[in-house]
Amino acid sequence: MNRKLYKVERNFMGKGYLSYSATAILQAVANGYQYGFDIMDMTGLPSGTVYPALRRLEDLGLVKSKWEKQSIAQADQRPPRKYYELTRGGEAALAEAVKRYRLLEQTPALKPSKPTSERG
Repeated sequence: MNRKLYKVERNFMGKGYLSYSATAILQAVANGYQYGFDIMDMTGLPSGTVYPALRRLEDLGLVKSKWEKQSIAQADQRPPRKYYELTRGGEAALAEAVKRYRLLEQTPALKPSKPTSERG
């Protein structure tokens, strides 16, 4: 078995479900938001969440990245961007996570419990 695929399956099938933030980031990448600042704008998540999550998602093999050419960035007078795209493993993880979060949305709200001070 491919080592990277094994790592994805182990993390994905084991206890390593995607967080809501990681799911939102994967969804943004799937919808064509391909670099960090664009993903931050789309998700509303801060850079301190987006960039570490992108590194973890890449370590898991769910996204892959590529730096743009320096000449393109220079022509636009900005720093080079690192572009991300979903892998097949990322597509599968996103589909599973979206399904799981939809189930949570459909779960009826729990009856609120009384505060500890009001219990007998």
